[in-house]
Amino acid sequence: MQVGLGRSNAAVWVARHARSVAGFRGAYFSGSTVGLPDHAELPPSSDIDIVVTAQDDPPVKPGKLRYRDTLLEVSYLPWSQLQSADEVLASYHLAGSFRTDTIIDDPTGHLRGLQARVSAEFATRPWVRRRCQDARRRIETRLAAIDSSAPFHEQVTAWLFPTGVNTHVLLVAALRNPTVRLRYLAARDVLTDYGHPGLYPELLDLLGCRHLSARRIQHHLHELTATFDATADVAKTPFFFSSDITEAARPIAIDGSQDLIDRGDHHEAVFWIIATFARCHTILAADAPELHHALAPAFRAAVTDLGIGSTEDILHRAGEVTRFLPRLWRTAEDILASNPGISE
Repeated sequence: MQVGLGRSNAAVWVARHARSVAGFRGAYFSGSTVGLPDHAELPPSSDIDIVVTAQDDPPVKPGKLRYRDTLLEVSYLPWSQLQSADEVLASYHLAGSFRTDTIIDDPTGHLRGLQARVSAEFATRPWVRRRCQDARRRIETRLAAIDSSAPFHEQVTAWLFPTGVNTHVLLVAALRNPTVRLRYLAARDVLTDYGHPGLYPELLDLLGCRHLSARRIQHHLHELTATFDATADVAKTPFFFSSDITEAARPIAIDGSQDLIDRGDHHEAVFWIIATFARCHTILAADAPELHHALAPAFRAAVTDLGIGSTEDILHRAGEVTRFLPRLWRTAEDILASNPGISE
C-alpha cells in the first residue's frame, strides 16, 4: 500500500469516527510517515499515526486499529497542549508533527495557524536546542523517578524508555523524526552521517546488547512471540499501550523485529523486543497471573542478557546513563553546529 492511500483511509476514519468525540477540535498526522511522499510504500511493519485533539478531557486512545486495510495508530491529545506555538516548538515529541502540512481536519482554523508558525521556526537554532534540552530532561527526570518497589517488569520499562531517549536527543539535533521502534537504527545513521560513529557502541552498551549475537536475539524474539500471542488472547485490563499487544499490532511488534534481524540489524531490534516483553508482562500480571509466572523465565532471560537481573542492576544502569549525558550533549551540540539545515 502507498502512503497516500493510507492517509486517505485515515482521513475517512477521522470524518466518520473522530468528529463525534466530545469537544472535537481537529486532527493531524504524526509519526514516521510525516514528510513521506504519497507515492512512498507503507511497509507492513508501519502504521499511519493520527492525533485527535479535543477541548475536554479526551477518552482513552483507541491505539492501533485496522481500517480499510490500513493499520492506524490513533491517539488523543488535550486541546490545551496545542494552544501555544512556543510550547509546541519547544516540545520534541510535538513539534515534528507540524513541520509540514499534516492537518486532516481543522474546524477552528487554529491548527493551520499553529502549523504555519511551527513550520517557519522549526529549524531555527534556539528552538532545536530547546527540543534537545526537552529530550534530555525527559531522560533525567524519568530515570530519577524509577520506583524500586514496583514489579520488576515495570522497573525494566521505567529504565528502558528513558535510556532509549538518548537516541532522541541526537535525532532532534539532526532534524530527524524521533521515531519510537526504530530509534536506534535512526540514531546510528545520524552518528555516521555527522562523523561520530564511535558513540554508537556506547549507546548499545548502555542498553546492554552490544555483545549479543543475532542468534541469541533471534531466540529472545522467538520467546517473545509466544508471550505476545498468549497475552493478546487474555488481555482485558486497559493500558495506554494495550493496542500494541493485539493481533492487529503483530506485524509491527513481531514481524518488524524479525525484519531487522533478517537484514543484520539485530542489535537495533533489541529495544522494542524488551519493551514489548515488559508490556506483555504488565498485562499478564493484571489479567492472567498464572501465565505471567509461567512465562516470566523467558523475559528474565532476555533482560539478564542485557546485564540486568535485579533492581540494583537497574538503578546502576540508570546511573550510567545519567553520567553519560554530558558526553551525549557534546555530540548533540556538535551536530547542531554542523547541521546545514539549521538556521539562526
